[in-house]
Amino acid sequence: MRPGLFASPRPDNLGLHDGLLAPAPSTPNGVSSQATDSKHFVAPLPMPTDCCVSAMEKLHGIIESLGHAEIISADDGYLHAEFHTPLLGFVDDVEIVCNEQEGVCHVRSVSRMGHSDLGKNRQRVEDIRKRLEGWGYCC
Repeated sequence: MRPGLFASPRPDNLGLHDGLLAPAPSTPNGVSSQATDSKHFVAPLPMPTDCCVSAMEKLHGIIESLGHAEIISADDGYLHAEFHTPLLGFVDDVEIVCNEQEGVCHVRSVSRMGHSDLGKNRQRVEDIRKRLEGWGYCC
């Protein structure tokens, strides 16, 4: 994808750190299933305990179907995608990691710039959840 006017560099805190995704920002422009406060918390995505590979394949397809997304990495139960707004090129980072012991996929969706995202990241996670449930998430 071409960088837009408001594209910004990829954050260096992405990925897993001691088995966890980076914390949600203090600003209201992101959500995480690992957040401890209600403002940033979003429920993790459901997944059968023995089905990480299948869940990640489905999530990869769902993210690609949402449009304006670029899969940056997808391996070993972790997926990172960048969503770009069409006109100005703002970037949101979406990370998903399988936790087979908990039977869920933890998710984090955060805007790189700005203070408020007007609920866009929460809406995106809920859209992914709805599509995942529509695909069925059994192996």
